[in-house]
This record gives sequence, C-alpha cells and structure tokens, in this order.
Amino acid sequence: MARSHNFSAGPTALPMEVLTLAHEEFFDFAGTGMSVMEISHRSEVFMEVAYQAEQDLRDILQVPGEYKVLFLQGGASLQFAQVPMNLLGNKRTADYLHTGLWSGKAIEAAQRYCDVRIVASSKASGFDRIPDVSGWNLNPTAAYLHYTENETVHGVQFVDAPDGPAPLVCDACSSLLSKPIDVARHGLVYAAAQKNMGVAGLTVVIVDPALLATAQVFTPDLLNYARSIDAQSMLNTPATFPWYLAGLTLKWIKRSGGLEGIHRQNQAKAELLYRTLDNSDGFYRNSVQAPFRSINNLPFVLADAGLEKAFLRRAEQAGLNGLKGHASVGGMRASLYNAITLQAVEALTDFMKGFARVHG
Repeated sequence: MARSHNFSAGPTALPMEVLTLAHEEFFDFAGTGMSVMEISHRSEVFMEVAYQAEQDLRDILQVPGEYKVLFLQGGASLQFAQVPMNLLGNKRTADYLHTGLWSGKAIEAAQRYCDVRIVASSKASGFDRIPDVSGWNLNPTAAYLHYTENETVHGVQFVDAPDGPAPLVCDACSSLLSKPIDVARHGLVYAAAQKNMGVAGLTVVIVDPALLATAQVFTPDLLNYARSIDAQSMLNTPATFPWYLAGLTLKWIKRSGGLEGIHRQNQAKAELLYRTLDNSDGFYRNSVQAPFRSINNLPFVLADAGLEKAFLRRAEQAGLNGLKGHASVGGMRASLYNAITLQAVEALTDFMKGFARVHG
C-alpha cells in the first residue's frame, strides 16, 4: 500500500500504529461484537475509553489535580466565544495578544461579549514575530489574558508562555502535545484534536475550576464549562470515535517518549526544513524572525512566484500533499505535526533541493 506524505495544516496525518490498531478493532471493539462507533457512550466499555484518555492526557501534560479536563465538540473556533462566555464573570474587559490570523479571529469573536484590549500586535510587521514584551500594555483588572501559542497561517510561535496579572488563556490548537507546556501557569488551555492528537470533531479544554464561578446568563448549557464538568463532557452524545482515536494517539505519544521525546523529534524535523530554506540562496524564503519560527507550521514562498503552481503540482506527483499555503497569505506551508515522520521531511527537502536545481 502506497501512502503519501500529508503536510496539511489539518486534518493531518495519524500515526500508522494508531491507524493499524483502529483498523484491527473497527468491527469488534473490546469483544463487544460492535464498532466503537456503535456502542453507547454511557456503556462501561466506552466510559473506560473516556476515563483512560483523560488519565493519559493528564499524565503527559502533568495537569494539576484540581484542574478539569473536558472533551467537547465545535473546534477551537467555538472556544473563541466560549472562553469569554465562561471566564468574564462580573468583569467586562479581557486582554488579547494579536500575533496572526487565528488570534485575530479570537479577538473578533470575543468583541461580541466584552471590551477586548489588544495589548500588543505584530500586524504592522506582517506577523513576523511575537511583539516585544516591553511594549505590552497589560490591564491588571482584565478577566484574562488570551494568546495563540502557535499561529498556523503565519508560522509564528511563542518562545515561552506570557506573564501577566490576569489568568492566562492559551489557544494551543496547533501545538498542544507537540512540545512541553506548563499547564499550571494557565487558567485555561484549549485545542482541537486534528493536529497532534487525533481527528476533527473533538476539542480538549483544560481549565482551573476556580475561574468558573459565574458564566454569562445567556450562555447555553452546552457551552457552559461548569455544566460540562458536572456531566463528564456528556451533556449530549459526544464525538465517540474521535475520542477513541485521541485515546489511541495519547498512548502512542507515551510510547514515543512523551512530550520530551516528541518535542525532540519535532525540533529535528523543523530544523531540517528551515536549514533547507535558509541554504537555498534565496530560492525559498521564510519571513519569520528566527527566534519565533514555528516548529509546527512552516510557511514559505518561492522567489519566483510564477513557479508556485508547478512546485505544488510536482510535489503532489511525488507524494507530497497539503503544501498549499493558506488563502490569506498564499505561498506554501509545511505542517510538521507529531505524526509526520523525519523520513517524510527528508523526502520533502530532497524534492525542494531538486526543484531548486532545475529552476534556480
């Protein structure tokens, strides 16, 4: 069976071990004679799947014992609204860092519910960096400080989590489980699964329950974190198959050395691709300042934009898929999530060098 290399920003590749096990269990899960997609989410069999996935996530991320872990639906985009609905309390102001397209979308959504203060932005420089902390205008009375740890479109990533007087909220959609994160420094962390821990349809929220005293009165029960905590993420029928696949992926992360082992692999993959870009004599270009380059999403352009269609076409012919850049910025983008192997990146860089030799 020939498989291509999938560099898409999401959904992206799953580990072959996970795909193989899911295939083996597809028609008969845990001796039930049914697929995991068919069994009741209230059954003891599935409740064990749910419990084990949460425990593995807690182990990998070293989640503080008092924090709650939710397995929800709606993607990270729903969290853009759900966060202010639940965390504002009796405050009307929240701080946001603007570092790219997705933090911009979070800001736009939150403005419907509160006074959003953009404490720093790198928009003027084309989102090529994280704004220098010396210029941040933090509000000590804000309900929370929100940041997007990794910008998938612009390829910008925080070196470390921000500090501030307000509880810290992290959109970790494209980076959770790809590198270490100190959950205890955060009030809330959220991420959709289809980057580093499974498939689309599942969103993980890790939250300090001390922040959940009062949701906004207009918040529907399904969007109320406290209600979901009480119902063990099962206010309605959850996305059982994505939850199951996330559980398999979490086991795979543990077998792969946990966050430290996964992070080393991701760093090696990113370093190889950045080295290829930087050593191409300008044929390929990445505009992000070096300290803030993402290890998850690497956007780049060709010096001759007229070659981009040929690049993408020939890359697909070589089994290298998902390299087209986001529509808002164009160019190319290689997303190097956890399941992308070093061999896949080597195949990409070999192709890029060959393409540059022919057209350079």
